Amino acid sequence: MASLSNETQPLDQTELRAWRGLLRAHALLVKRLDAELESEHGLPLTSYEVLLHLAHTDGGKMRMCDVAESVLLSRSGLTRLVDRLERDGYVERVQCPDDARGSFARLTDAGRTKLEAASSTHLEGIRAHFLAHFSPDELSLLAEAWERIAAPGSTPGPPSCSG
Repeated sequence: MASLSNETQPLDQTELRAWRGLLRAHALLVKRLDAELESEHGLPLTSYEVLLHLAHTDGGKMRMCDVAESVLLSRSGLTRLVDRLERDGYVERVQCPDDARGSFARLTDAGRTKLEAASSTHLEGIRAHFLAHFSPDELSLLAEAWERIAAPGSTPGPPSCSG
């Protein structure tokens, strides 16, 4: 009987616990944080993330494809999300001066106000549902582990947009 390569070997119990634990923890945290933002501010977590990314850029605007990449949404998913944010007055689309086909999403004053109102709820949720479970040393180890996985060049990502 041929032996399995390392890539096709089943995960051992520790590997499986670590992997499944990450998936369960992520799903639980996203669900809780989303429910809190939605309940308190009528703002889903994905919308909050878009507003947050825009707020941390020069001029409060990003190319649509860069927004999609930063919040890990497909372009069609982002288009629907930005449509809702635009309808609610939190974001506006602005034509790209260098590329007639491209556009930017830009944070409006109303979007900035909504983000500021929702931030305390979101940060309290992160502290209560995640950070409170770990010591400062454990948080440092976790940060180093996530940075190692997400380091540039560690895995191929989606192609960036032109321009």
